[in-house]
Amino acid sequence: MKTAIVYVSNHGATEQVARELSAKLHNSAVDLINLRENKTFSPDGYDCLVVGGSIHAGKIQRRIKDFCMNHTADLLRMKLGLFVCCMHTGEQAVEQFNQNFPELLRHHAATTKIVGGAFNFEKMNWFEKMIVRKVAGVTQSTSNINQEAIEAMASELTQS
Repeated sequence: MKTAIVYVSNHGATEQVARELSAKLHNSAVDLINLRENKTFSPDGYDCLVVGGSIHAGKIQRRIKDFCMNHTADLLRMKLGLFVCCMHTGEQAVEQFNQNFPELLRHHAATTKIVGGAFNFEKMNWFEKMIVRKVAGVTQSTSNINQEAIEAMASELTQS
């Protein structure tokens, strides 16, 4: 099964998750597609696509939203996984996930996961740091990437 993991990462957490997921998909040829670098990627030729991004101020990256909207028909013809990186948990995380991926794709997906997130102060500009300090009350880099969710997603993607 030829698989692509399509993502956008602002500060590295989503890229980390994409790489870890790729390593866990042992039985597949996996291509990592960063939509910041490959703006014209087409899902043609793939059997499985995983789409992931991170939540900032309640919204996923525009490139992820546009990709899903522009390729909905393609995504509905293949095995699909969806994930978000976000620092919220519980109902708030689920609400953000649901607001940022179209319902049609969420229902079609073989797996959907909220995989935690990170605040990487080393990669943030001063304004982003100020917002995180004020809104989240976080003053240094921290991560709550959920390895079990990544493992579960890999398992669900490899099941037939």
